[in-house]
Amino acid sequence: MLMAVRRAEYEDRALAQQSRGLVAGMQRHQVVVYVAAIALGVLLGWTVPGAGSGLEQAINPVLGALLYVTFLQVPARELAHSLRDGRFLAATLVVNFLVVPVVVAAIFAFLPDDRAIQVGVLLVLLTPCVDYVIVFSGLAGGSSQRLLAATPLLLLVQMLLLPLFLLIFLGPGLAEVVEVGPFLHAFLVLIVIPLALAWGTQAWAARQRAVTAVVEAFGTAMVPLMAVTLLVVVASQVPKLGGNVVRVAVVVPGYVVFLIAMAFAGLAVARAFGLDTGPGRAVVFTGATRNSLVVLPLALALPDALGLAAAVVVTQTLVEVVGMVLYVRLVPELLPDR
Repeated sequence: MLMAVRRAEYEDRALAQQSRGLVAGMQRHQVVVYVAAIALGVLLGWTVPGAGSGLEQAINPVLGALLYVTFLQVPARELAHSLRDGRFLAATLVVNFLVVPVVVAAIFAFLPDDRAIQVGVLLVLLTPCVDYVIVFSGLAGGSSQRLLAATPLLLLVQMLLLPLFLLIFLGPGLAEVVEVGPFLHAFLVLIVIPLALAWGTQAWAARQRAVTAVVEAFGTAMVPLMAVTLLVVVASQVPKLGGNVVRVAVVVPGYVVFLIAMAFAGLAVARAFGLDTGPGRAVVFTGATRNSLVVLPLALALPDALGLAAAVVVTQTLVEVVGMVLYVRLVPELLPDR
């Protein structure tokens, strides 16, 4: 009997070590995992197009789970601390909400006169990323913790400013194109609820030691959750392309130009604010990465006449992931260690 108990304990420890090893391996090779998830999503979307509608229903739940785990890594007290990091926070806001709109305006001038294309490009390029930017910034030696702490503020500001930006770019006919309801719903479901749950969990963990272990375990779920999110998003939108591949492909050069321009624009902002290497690299990454996953539900809520906007948003994700692989190698060259 004793031998059986010891054997069971040994097997449990071995299984736990194997699980930790798998998680550690995924974290070490995050970029490969994400690219593989996107490739699998494309393959699934083309070969099983009927699964697209079902997968589309899963987008909000997996996004909510991903953002909950993301916010869980940001203690409530760190948000107040991030607000005191004046130079970094100011640089982050300037690059995302002053510099980016200027770059987008230049790109917008060359877009075709297609409202679905225009809305999709504006939705995705005007909103800074709050999820895998933390991963890629960290891989390049950027201050990921500063970005993580600034995440709730970035989300709040972009949701407040996005309707204004759309009004400026699209004109007074905005009400006929974009409804306010989906924006409020997305803000509630994808931001307010996950953030409240995350901070509630943190408060609970502060009083219950056992809950602390659960919170730490959730932290290891970031990579697999991001991979699942990318797979679901891509697989659900690929079937919608149909005969519109050429129509959507016209936005790819604009996305490439955006990545190139923001590398140097972010560098200029970082230097203007006198940031050190780590914070400076983080500013470059936050200016270049966009919030395609979070704004996708907004694109999906658009009228049928603008249904292609969702595919335009997802296309930006595909271009950006490739761009981030290059950024991880090139940003340290642009902003070397002092």
